[in-house]
Amino acid sequence: MKTELAIKEAQLNSRIEEDFITGADVLIEALVNQDVDTVFGYPGGAVLPIYDALHKSDASFNHILCRHEQGLIHAAEGYARTTGKAGVVIATSGPGATNLITGITDAMMDSLPVVCFTGQVSSAVIGTDAFQEADVIGLTTPITKYNYQVSDIKDLPRIVREAFHIATTGRPGPVVVDIPKNIAQEVVTETFDTDFHLPGYQPTVNPNPLQIKRVMNALKTAKKPVILAGAGVQFAQGSEELKEFAEKHKVPVTTTLLGLGTFPGTHEQSLGMAGMHGSYAANMAIYESDFLINIGARFDDRLTGAIKHFAPEAKVAHIDIDPAEIGKNIETHIPVVGDAKEALKRMLNSPVECDDHSEWYQAVMENKADSSFWYERSDDLISPQWLIEQIYEETNGEAIVTTDVGQHQMWTAQFYKLDQPNRFVTSGGLGTMGFGLPAALGAQLGDRDATVVAIVGDGGFQMTMQEMQTLKHYNLPVKVVIVNNEALGMVRQWQEEFYEERYSESLLDQNPDFVKLAEAFGAEAFQVKSENKVRETLKSAFEHDGPALIDARIVKLDLVFPMVAPGKGNHEMIGVKPCGE
Repeated sequence: MKTELAIKEAQLNSRIEEDFITGADVLIEALVNQDVDTVFGYPGGAVLPIYDALHKSDASFNHILCRHEQGLIHAAEGYARTTGKAGVVIATSGPGATNLITGITDAMMDSLPVVCFTGQVSSAVIGTDAFQEADVIGLTTPITKYNYQVSDIKDLPRIVREAFHIATTGRPGPVVVDIPKNIAQEVVTETFDTDFHLPGYQPTVNPNPLQIKRVMNALKTAKKPVILAGAGVQFAQGSEELKEFAEKHKVPVTTTLLGLGTFPGTHEQSLGMAGMHGSYAANMAIYESDFLINIGARFDDRLTGAIKHFAPEAKVAHIDIDPAEIGKNIETHIPVVGDAKEALKRMLNSPVECDDHSEWYQAVMENKADSSFWYERSDDLISPQWLIEQIYEETNGEAIVTTDVGQHQMWTAQFYKLDQPNRFVTSGGLGTMGFGLPAALGAQLGDRDATVVAIVGDGGFQMTMQEMQTLKHYNLPVKVVIVNNEALGMVRQWQEEFYEERYSESLLDQNPDFVKLAEAFGAEAFQVKSENKVRETLKSAFEHDGPALIDARIVKLDLVFPMVAPGKGNHEMIGVKPCGE
């Protein structure tokens, strides 16, 4: 009898235990309710309850185990940039959380929606310098749109909803949710309300109609109008409206680095990228303009050059969903707070017709034709600009392209003509080396059918190269092209131009064998040293059904031109044309 009773009690206890709902279970359910399909994570002590809940659950999302927390966050950024959805990250406390800091800052500066869930030591020992404790809230307050530390289990479902709402609305950005281990372990016996109201957070989507009218009236009388398009157009999904508006009024269009693809790069009216390594036509158009319409772009220093020389004669209209950006660096005459797409819709519906500015348009187009990007072919190693053009041809200009930061990034921006939005994934504001490879991983997961190519430098690749293993683990067919000049290319270029060729710690003449390294990770690998082998090597790599790496040996001392020197105006570009022209 006692035996039967003991068996029944054990069975009952087992069922109760199985039916226990913990804070970690609540989190997993909340992620499912947010329609999350991909989570980038790395387990550790403080998040073990979360990973245990994940193991027991039948959650509909995929968990991607990267090889470093920096890989997690950059992958989430790549995913967010290509899908428009929030990238989701889970990392443990202490070093796990602090390894995310660079990526969180990167996402903040480039306006990418990322939601990071960090483990934390138990509430009882917070502030005692416990093992793997870090002040995540203090660390991330300046680099997030918002952050939370969960102190009561009943708040967790609401916080998750708020976090995704804040990350993906208005100007997108990162949100951190710090979850103490005891909260994740706490047994839940009830359901909790997820409704929220954020009276202090009400982004303005619809622009003021009077300000739209002012923009259009200024455009009507302008003789030298120019449109500057930034990433805000992509986030608002307003590329078609931008194209229609520019064509309707025959206004030339230039973009920021992050705005590439918002307006088709092969379009007749496209002037390409403006700024430090932008096109001469774009920079001169802004410099000579009398009316500049900025749609969704920050006026950062790499765009403006010396502020006193930036659009000195222009009336400036700035359309941005973030009011803090308007008037921050450049005096704005017509501020328009609102969603870029909504603003463009209203501008398109305006009955205003522009005065004739055909003479201006013709002059701008002549600059474009006369001073296009140029380079010299190599008789020895590979011309990097030509290499980018070959990647463009091999992918029909339709790939999702990710980059690190440096010379290869600028060559890609100059020579890979992007016709679609959300196809160029790079680190703009923070300029993060090591970004390209993990970002490509995330981009591929965001669009399984896309061709994804990571164009990286030999320096940046070595910062996050362990993610090659992640590519192999999930058999993601990302193609990695190392633009290998055995140097920190942009650092070396600046040392050549401004430090009298004192190459202090910028030469990487002891690089590993990248082919053997890639093969060790299980990827296909190729090395190419001459231009006559580039096309067949690219073809072989892109035809491979899985991750592949190309070590492309480029001209070692090549420079990115044109260039605006520090402290100079954008009209003072050097290297606009080859010497002698």
